[in-house]
Amino acid sequence: MFEKVLIANRGEIAVRIIKACQEMGIKTVAVYSDVDKKAPHVQLADESINLGDPTPIESYLNIPKIIKSAQDVGADAIHPGYGFLAENPDFAQACKSKGIKFIGPSPDVISLMGDKIAAKKTMEQAGVPVIPGYHGAKQDNASLVNEGKKIGFPLLVKAAAGGGGKGMRIVHSEDVLEESIESAKRESKSSFGNDTVFLEKYIDRPRHIEFQILADEHGNTIHLFERECSVQRRHQKIIEETPSPVMTPELREKMGNAAVKASKAAGYYNAGTVEFMVDGDLNFYFMEMNTRLQVEHPITEMTTGIDLAKWQLKIASGMELTLKQEDLIQRGHAIECRIYAEDPSNGFLPSIGTLERVESPTGPNVRNDTGIYAGMEVTPYYDPMLSKLVVSSENRAESINKMIWALSRYVVLGVTTNIPFLQKVLSHKEFKAGNITTHFIDNYFKDWTIAKEGLPIAAIMSLAVYDSMHSRTQETVRYKESDPHSPWKHVGRWRMGVEE
Repeated sequence: MFEKVLIANRGEIAVRIIKACQEMGIKTVAVYSDVDKKAPHVQLADESINLGDPTPIESYLNIPKIIKSAQDVGADAIHPGYGFLAENPDFAQACKSKGIKFIGPSPDVISLMGDKIAAKKTMEQAGVPVIPGYHGAKQDNASLVNEGKKIGFPLLVKAAAGGGGKGMRIVHSEDVLEESIESAKRESKSSFGNDTVFLEKYIDRPRHIEFQILADEHGNTIHLFERECSVQRRHQKIIEETPSPVMTPELREKMGNAAVKASKAAGYYNAGTVEFMVDGDLNFYFMEMNTRLQVEHPITEMTTGIDLAKWQLKIASGMELTLKQEDLIQRGHAIECRIYAEDPSNGFLPSIGTLERVESPTGPNVRNDTGIYAGMEVTPYYDPMLSKLVVSSENRAESINKMIWALSRYVVLGVTTNIPFLQKVLSHKEFKAGNITTHFIDNYFKDWTIAKEGLPIAAIMSLAVYDSMHSRTQETVRYKESDPHSPWKHVGRWRMGVEE
């Protein structure tokens, strides 16, 4: 097992990995930018290294600086978390060339799965269902338009090197196809440095369902069941759950087997996720493979009892999987909500500012993976996700109610958050019925506004208590206790939020 691991990330995922390492007796090293010097992951780690300039390219994306940091402290492995360098084959190769273990798959696999066209061809050859479309080399507009006509409408134009909805366009008719291709190419070139696109048949009533994979370097591969990830805004997930409300035992077996087959076809090892699109008739198609630990991994941990972060460390150190597919079971139902500093009523634009107050819910089977604290600055440099709130219960209905309750007890003051929005989504009758697709937010919450809903009662009460305590502090500065004119001599015995 490793003696010292450097975590090349920040926020809640860095905290998560540090705790997993420390529970296993592994020393940890945090890296941080100037704006993160007081962050929880820095305080929690055994050692920390300042990367300086907070811009990502100069800090968390700076490969030479991170490699040198690992060498300077004698780290024998680097965990990339997710985001930043997690799916960067150059980073994985840089680690390998310096004799530092990259906790993840090989650089070649990251490259293969990062190329959406090559990935789909690999899956087709392995017999994994793939969405009908054009994944060829011809990239001139005339050829792409001709191939699009063959596929039929509606169809998707997607960036080969893309992700997160960038470089993707939905095309409903031939007359806007060429314009959509050009637009997708421009965005893909700007975002990924690559303007290659491919075409796919647009799936009716699409669900986004993924399967968690664990594979060791000895040829053993298992799946840890599915996660329903269809509730998204701007093609980014905000609510995930397991099991999926649409899943049947037969469909789970088919999709799980396909996920394992996809993983083996790619030569994959460590933790990963095989992503599928499922249509209204429960036909499923390979979409992509995420070559890292996913943001939503806690719900799998909650229902299986398996620590995915620890297994990443075990696999990377050369251990063989002791988990057998036939022994794995799910218990109950788990839901994760991503808490963002963003304004859902204004196109989900990020919200920046100082976190004046943070109070998270607690209770049985309530988990809050977070890297925030009161007084922290939410800056424009990084992703606005503040934390991941996870609950589990015996069944889906109870988990929904539990999450609504937990969100009502989650107070974040100082920035706009999506907490009220999440409560409304969970309370919607179609969500409760399990009738969700990737269009759920657009269909039911396109014109949602916080102004119509007001602040949650927990936030109002917290503000009142804060204001009362702050006021007393100011008054006691102005008046001495012996002063007969002090208002504190005349307000009686009761004080809101103040101990006598």
